[in-house]
Amino acid sequence: MAIREMVVIDEEKCDGCGLCVPSCAEGAIQIIDGKAKLVSDNLCDGLGACLGDCPQGAITIEKREADEFDEEAVGKRLKDLGRAPEPPHSAPVQAGGCPSAQVQSFAGCPSSQVKSVTPAVTTTGDAAGQRPSELRQWPIQLNLVPPTAPFLQGADLLLAADCVPFAYADFHKDMLKDNALLIACPKLDDGQAYIEKLSQIFADGGIKSLTIAIMEVPCCAGLTAIVRQALTQSGANIPLEIVTVGINGNIK
Repeated sequence: MAIREMVVIDEEKCDGCGLCVPSCAEGAIQIIDGKAKLVSDNLCDGLGACLGDCPQGAITIEKREADEFDEEAVGKRLKDLGRAPEPPHSAPVQAGGCPSAQVQSFAGCPSSQVKSVTPAVTTTGDAAGQRPSELRQWPIQLNLVPPTAPFLQGADLLLAADCVPFAYADFHKDMLKDNALLIACPKLDDGQAYIEKLSQIFADGGIKSLTIAIMEVPCCAGLTAIVRQALTQSGANIPLEIVTVGINGNIK
């Protein structure tokens, strides 16, 4: 037995939709009597790839005493289910299921590897060609990122409203560079679920600093409120900066 991160399923919230089942690469989750249940502790790797696939927010991660993760048991479980095993845990892809939820960390694409593209129109001062991406990890959508994602540890975190990268032309250069990224929409997404998810991320103690990038429209301020509630709930003391982008693309 060991104290480690484990998936916890709230049966009161669970409606038995089953979306979490295929997202668990280890086959650790099964629908039993109309509810999702963790079949065995030793089948759960604790990475939380299933979190983003639960529309009810019924799945969380907590540290508790549990059996050690057993890859041999996982292999037998997948064989019994007739499922092919996912890449081993030492591979860059650290969580299974839908590719959108597979946790990956990587450096920004070196400029020498970026294919040169001649734009149809260039303006004065713009260099022809494609800029290197400053993105360092995947996934980026807050719903899909497990609180235990390794790229969050020791990170300077940028939490950006969905519209910001489209409105602000130099998003990669001025905001994203050297930061881990999460994106969310306070108007269209589940704010309470975001408070719970961010509280877990902040409570872990791995975030060094936090920048919120929002649009100037009133609904976007909800993202700031979500973050402040999550910080209070977590008890974390994280330096916070708020950047507001106008709908015409300027920094307010």
